[in-house]
Amino acid sequence: MKNTIKEEVKRINNLISIKEEDTMGHYMDSTYLKTPEQAGIGVDETDVIIFDTIKDAIEHNMKLVMIRPEYVDTARKFIDSKGSNLLVGTVIDFPYGNGSVVDKVQEAKEAINNGVDELDYVIDYRAFLRGNRDKVMEEIKKGTEIGLSNGKTVKWILETAALSEEEIADLTSLIRDVVIDNFGENEGMNVFVKTSTGFFTPEGGGPGGATEEAVSIMSKNAGPLQVKASGGIYSKDDLNRMVGAGASRIGTSAAKEIMLGQRTNKDY
Repeated sequence: MKNTIKEEVKRINNLISIKEEDTMGHYMDSTYLKTPEQAGIGVDETDVIIFDTIKDAIEHNMKLVMIRPEYVDTARKFIDSKGSNLLVGTVIDFPYGNGSVVDKVQEAKEAINNGVDELDYVIDYRAFLRGNRDKVMEEIKKGTEIGLSNGKTVKWILETAALSEEEIADLTSLIRDVVIDNFGENEGMNVFVKTSTGFFTPEGGGPGGATEEAVSIMSKNAGPLQVKASGGIYSKDDLNRMVGAGASRIGTSAAKEIMLGQRTNKDY
């Protein structure tokens, strides 16, 4: 009888773990964005990491895999061959965001043609800081349009570590206003503001990724747009703090470890 009770407790605990994993997976954008040069490894080794990232995301029922544009076509075919619902996301004008509007749109079109589901644009936050709001507004409008018109989710990366709290609120509000004015509130729910590239290092140190404060400010100024937290999220506690601050998606290279209840020191 005791063994039966122990087995039942184990079964219930396993069900709880599965439920928690499914819940976490709904938030999770498993991310690998380093080039071979940045990682100090070869192309073949990078390919292995990309495929392992995809396979882990499928196994753990994650929402999306976030990879560079050159891997989108291969990822799409592999995921489809497995009959998985895993989404494919990619970054546009990454990691600096200072390309032309034409280049941003062209890169997005190529990703769409290759089967991407979600487009994460790096906004030209430096132009915003210089006061060139016209350029920023144009890229928000045209970048969002090419995504929404093709049924894609669109995200705009602010690089919050480069901005003050007031600037985070202002840029978030600007993105919200351009999206709502041009595409309406219903379509606005398919657009996100996102904290970070994971590649920015603030002068004088400090966190270069997501913070609760930044996510909270974005959440208060974004509605009906959603918020994605990315950068520096390494554990389940980190994930819960970001969700508590208002994030509905989490981008991290530690997705598998978080799903397994582990903590890692990966650098995205």
